[in-house]
Amino acid sequence: MQPVVLIAVFGLIILASVLAAPRRASIEGFFGGQSATGAAPHLWVLVLSQVTTWIFARSLMNAAILGYYYGIMGTLAYAAYYGSFLTGGFIVSRLRDNGATSVQGWLGGRFGTVGNGCYNSVIALRLLSEVFANLVVVGLIFNAVLEGGGTAAIWAVAVLGLAYSAWGGLSAALRTDVVQMVVFLVVFGIAFVALVFSAGFELGAVLTAQGTAGSYNGWILLAVAALQVFSYPAHDPVMMDRGFIADPATTRASFLHAFWISTLCIIGFGFFGIQAGLTGAEYEGELIGTWAKMFPAWVFGLLMISLLVSALSTLDSALSSAARLVVEEGGLPRTLMAGRLVMVVFMGAGTLLTLWGNATLFDAVAVSGTASMFLTPVLLVGLVMGRQIALWAYLAAFGAAVAGAFVYFARGWDVVTPWLMEGHKYEQLLMICVCVLVAGFAAVLAGTRPR
Repeated sequence: MQPVVLIAVFGLIILASVLAAPRRASIEGFFGGQSATGAAPHLWVLVLSQVTTWIFARSLMNAAILGYYYGIMGTLAYAAYYGSFLTGGFIVSRLRDNGATSVQGWLGGRFGTVGNGCYNSVIALRLLSEVFANLVVVGLIFNAVLEGGGTAAIWAVAVLGLAYSAWGGLSAALRTDVVQMVVFLVVFGIAFVALVFSAGFELGAVLTAQGTAGSYNGWILLAVAALQVFSYPAHDPVMMDRGFIADPATTRASFLHAFWISTLCIIGFGFFGIQAGLTGAEYEGELIGTWAKMFPAWVFGLLMISLLVSALSTLDSALSSAARLVVEEGGLPRTLMAGRLVMVVFMGAGTLLTLWGNATLFDAVAVSGTASMFLTPVLLVGLVMGRQIALWAYLAAFGAAVAGAFVYFARGWDVVTPWLMEGHKYEQLLMICVCVLVAGFAAVLAGTRPR
């Protein structure tokens, strides 16, 4: 696909998103997602919004890259994170049964301002990483199709995405998510059908592929995902925010539908990476350069549009969650101006971080997923078992998780390396996750008493 065509199509998608955004913004719509008439979102608005914000550009690329290196197990390991819709739906249901209207509401009632501060620091970093990582993918795409155009594209998408996001907040994100998800499903569906019917594609070969580096690390990552999948959704404010804006029955159904739809999309996109490995294609530019050589121009173009749409859909949702986090949980005045200023700060910071760069897109998932693991013992013992947990135990679990995330992030530093086992970084990640959970449960159980 010619760069001018890609830019034109993406421009039309942005225009459609702007037109879909509400013309008038209200406080409840901006922070709570209500329509102009005060109604909560319908089931399929919620489903499509959940899906499109979770199959974001970084996730699609991760599924494909892991499929390239580790075959079907690499893609399935990443798809396992989408079990978060099941665990997240369970957590939301329990929170609502306890009368909470947010994760912070439940944590604050038990651990006060300090407990909420720990939690909010983790999810603020996650939101920032979502803005950063999706803009990075935008840059990768335009660097591949338009030499030297990555930086300009990042700034253009940042400004345009911020424009309609800051106008309508969560209500704008919900409405534009529907448009963007429909476009994604059509575009990606066509590209997937083209892949399946292309010469050299064999479903059996894809489903048994070992990857260019062997499937071993795919199994390791599957174990990591299994350890993180309970806490992972609880630290994702985009998912949690959508768990409290509709009635319980609609919310439960939305989580179930979002699970199977997003899982199929992630596995389907992973097939493109697996196929690249099976054909012996050389890894180039986070697979974007590889696909440009593998597929006809129109198929490659559809893949790029899929990635761009998913990046855009996540940006507006991340910004609306950032506004709610800082304003409603941080105690700022609940005004449109305050929410919009928060969005500007997060988008600006995320855009500036793209200048720093990151060689491995999965690292952001691994670091934030590890940091969130303090929530596993806290929620299982405190929320599910109904036990009272001492503040010191909560802080100990939090400290263990943050320390684990830092160790993985700094694994190449001379001062950190001696503390880690020798082996692949994913083996080290698995060891860190086990240690974090053991330390977290030990602290929480030691500081637990009946309510």
